[in-house]
Amino acid sequence: MADRSSEYWYPAAAYLYALHLDGPALAWEYLRRHPDYRQDWLRRRRRSDAALRWGLRLLENPAVDAREAHPAWFPDHDAVLQLYPDVDPPLDTEVFTLWRLPGHKHLIHDGRRLILVARWPGACLHFALAPDLADGMAYAYAIRASGTSRARCQVLSASLGKLATVTGIPPVALTGPRPSLAPLLELHTLQALDATLAGASLREVAEGLFGADAVADDWHADSALRARVRRLVRRGNALMRGGYRRLVQLPPVEQGRAAVTAKRP
Repeated sequence: MADRSSEYWYPAAAYLYALHLDGPALAWEYLRRHPDYRQDWLRRRRRSDAALRWGLRLLENPAVDAREAHPAWFPDHDAVLQLYPDVDPPLDTEVFTLWRLPGHKHLIHDGRRLILVARWPGACLHFALAPDLADGMAYAYAIRASGTSRARCQVLSASLGKLATVTGIPPVALTGPRPSLAPLLELHTLQALDATLAGASLREVAEGLFGADAVADDWHADSALRARVRRLVRRGNALMRGGYRRLVQLPPVEQGRAAVTAKRP
């Protein structure tokens, strides 16, 4: 068996950033690994139909991971805050001030409007700015009217809560609780997916994820470890080949074909 310990997917530390990704960011991590998507990018097929095939407004460089990439999903995820000028603001209303927003800011034009991304430790917010919104103007948040408007309002409230906790507060060292099982599952799934795309066997995947000692102690046809690795590999492939769309609230491309059932727990 080949020694895989020097390969890029082997050290788990390289995937620690996945513990802090939200649904849209995780969706990008799975999509950017799809061989056909990578081919579309290499051919520079930047027509809208090429991007729409993947649920994007524009093709994004698959070599850039979710810490730096800014994929523009179509349609927008519920967590995107739409900002419009307030046509009837009260006297004490807040005004839009770009530099009051916390974190590192990035502006993207997706062909129709400006998207503002603000990142700070533990959070990332996306704002869709109306064309007539300017710095210093009173503004209002908007959500789409639909049967799920109540759920959208809850997402909006959670996003505003993140913003309120850090606006106006000087940066400090942040600590957080130990990661739950759901983020750890995503870390292991991404690592297992990269390993299989690199040609690693199930046993080699297990050694990279859980260590050679664990594999030596529990690796046989009916072992729990082997079944766990097999599930991780299946899950990674399902998410890469269409299941990522659920993470970013996109409809499946075709029922029975790209509509896989992998879900984030």
